[in-house]
Amino acid sequence: MKAVDIMTKEVITVRIETPVKEVALVLTKNRISGVPVINRDNEMVGIITEADLIALDKNIHFPTAITILGGVIYLNSKSFDQDLKKVIATKAEDLMTKKVIFVSKETSLSEIATIMSEKRIHLLPVIENKKIIGIISKADIVKTIANE
Repeated sequence: MKAVDIMTKEVITVRIETPVKEVALVLTKNRISGVPVINRDNEMVGIITEADLIALDKNIHFPTAITILGGVIYLNSKSFDQDLKKVIATKAEDLMTKKVIFVSKETSLSEIATIMSEKRIHLLPVIENKKIIGIISKADIVKTIANE
């Protein structure tokens, strides 16, 4: 079995300019755990999951700083910058994860399961020519196993 055989073909997406509150409503209304983010050319540029939305309410850990000769050096500032961007996000583009792992329609079920397990991800977009043609969730894999 391949991705094309188990993927959901009618993929719900949001645009980069979609307000974060609307993204939350899309997830809730459709009972889904994540949504791909597309640009004006309908190309997938990111993904937002429930975990990203939960990050909006987390406490920001301010970076540790040291002072040397009157200058301040921040330690771990990259993590701080990422956390801060997510906390103040107003649009999908601000909140989305940009480095998305995806598969092609020819990817095997065993490879999909391995990717999801090793990378600890719940949604796997299926991409062709930079456009999303389907999405696979862990539930899709479980359903496939149950029906075999």
